[in-house]
Amino acid sequence: MVKDAAEGKRPPMRAHTIHTEERKRATLTGITDVASFNEQEVVMLTEEGDITLVGEDLHISLLNLEDGRLTVEGRIVGIEYGDAPSQKRSGILSRVFR
Repeated sequence: MVKDAAEGKRPPMRAHTIHTEERKRATLTGITDVASFNEQEVVMLTEEGDITLVGEDLHISLLNLEDGRLTVEGRIVGIEYGDAPSQKRSGILSRVFR
């Protein structure tokens, strides 16, 4: 018997890619949301965790969350990966709010 989304089957994860061009432009796929952005950093969320672009004069030139695409232009000096979001809360607060 095949389970579908209505029966609790999780949809497939969106893979992400990062393509940079001469440290002046980065195109990313698999983006689910933009958590924050300013001229020094852009923090994006993926299903596997967050990605932060660090640089100078950064601006978002393309954002399409339906397709999961984002393009950032400016002077890119670093890319940082964060931890994956936890699937299960732990600790005392999770026990209190069950």
